[in-house]
Amino acid sequence: MPNIGVPGLILILVIALIVFGPAKLPQLGRAVGETLKEFKSSTKELMSDDDATDKTNDTKETKKD
Repeated sequence: MPNIGVPGLILILVIALIVFGPAKLPQLGRAVGETLKEFKSSTKELMSDDDATDKTNDTKETKKD
């Protein structure tokens, strides 16, 4: 997939402005930001759960030996 680049990004922003209007863009940006924030925190939580599980499994294997 090729990179979008600056001209493509500007085109996307202009189309979004036309479709949603200037009043809705701040709300859309806020919603996207909150969604990304929630996704990021969820993935961090999953990664920390996996790390904790791995450490627990390593401890159990060490005790068996």
